[in-house]
Amino acid sequence: MTVAASCDVVVIGAGPAGAVAAANLARRGYDVVVLERQVFPRFSIGESLLPQSMAFLGEAGMLDAVFAAGFQHKNGAAFLRRDDRFAFDFTDKFTPGWATTFQVQRARFDEVLADEASRAGCAVHYAHEILAIDVEGDAPVLDYAGPDGRRGRIKGRFCLDGSGFGRTLPRLLKLDRPSDFPVRKAVFTHVIDHIETPAFDRNKILITVHPTQQDIWYWLIPFSNGTCSLGAVGPLELLAGEPADSRAILQRLVAEADMLGGTLANAEYHIPVNSITGYASNVTTLHGRHFTLLGNAGEFLDPIFSSGVTIALKSSSLAAGLLDRQLRGDAVDWEREFAVPLKRGVDTFRQFVGAWYDGRLQDIIFAIDPKPDVQRMICAILAGYAWDETNPFVAQPERRLNAVAEICRQQRAGSGGS
Repeated sequence: MTVAASCDVVVIGAGPAGAVAAANLARRGYDVVVLERQVFPRFSIGESLLPQSMAFLGEAGMLDAVFAAGFQHKNGAAFLRRDDRFAFDFTDKFTPGWATTFQVQRARFDEVLADEASRAGCAVHYAHEILAIDVEGDAPVLDYAGPDGRRGRIKGRFCLDGSGFGRTLPRLLKLDRPSDFPVRKAVFTHVIDHIETPAFDRNKILITVHPTQQDIWYWLIPFSNGTCSLGAVGPLELLAGEPADSRAILQRLVAEADMLGGTLANAEYHIPVNSITGYASNVTTLHGRHFTLLGNAGEFLDPIFSSGVTIALKSSSLAAGLLDRQLRGDAVDWEREFAVPLKRGVDTFRQFVGAWYDGRLQDIIFAIDPKPDVQRMICAILAGYAWDETNPFVAQPERRLNAVAEICRQQRAGSGGS
């Protein structure tokens, strides 16, 4: 299929952010062209969705296809630190809304969403890499290379960048700026898990804290076919090693966490172990003349709370609604109506990520006397409802986290716990 010379909206990337934005706009009657650098299906990390995502998938008309794909049901998150355990049930949360979701193999999930975008009327082109963009004229003009190396050019009325970690427009327009998060490394793979532990709940992601290093943690995300996504994250200096040693690093770390190691005692490492270093990213702006950045193309925090896809879909929903208005002739203030509200939830997640690594949130999660109302508020954010400002942990996240963590630490000290 030949790429059109012009359209209403050019979307870079057919991942969740790009597919949902494209489908929303196509359903509103716009001519949308999606240019994706890779060929689907392709491996991607970030498999544990949050319930808030379901609302955005529903808005894009994609829920039936997602349900039909047979992904693993997810109803919460379990946390393990030495002998301490706590599990959040997303049905018992502060904010109303979706309480269950899925744990997905991203290769299949992203393909489902891209196919739905095609069915909504988008022209999706794979193996098309963006080489340059000109946003100085009256409309954005993008140069690309197709699968045969042949170059082409497309002009749109607007461009949405959903390129994820490819970060196409931040790279081409020099929008990148350093993240203020410490440099961390993640090593990860999929395993055939052969889990026989009766207490293991496949309906929840399992987050395990390293027994002696609180800033090293592991994810274990069960899928419906007997496999799991497995990964470990920690400071670069603690996960040192050459890229070829990623499997050895991951297996060593898993063995050091007794409970996790026992759960995965029979696991088969059937595909290579990958790694990524310094994954946190940020930009000088989320929007500019004729373009807006979606999801990870704008900012990525950390994988700890599986917030990436939710933030991506939130940004897609906001951008599609605003762009619809703009293309119909309304004046849109992208900073006030897109960047500021999007960052409100991102900043909530940012505070929770920081509190996880410095131990405050861990102390709250593993409190010896957990308060049900506090746990429901935290549960809502872990379910993706980070934009609900009626939640005190969204309205004043740092203040609330500090106060509750101090109470939990005093209680543990008074009980003689460590």
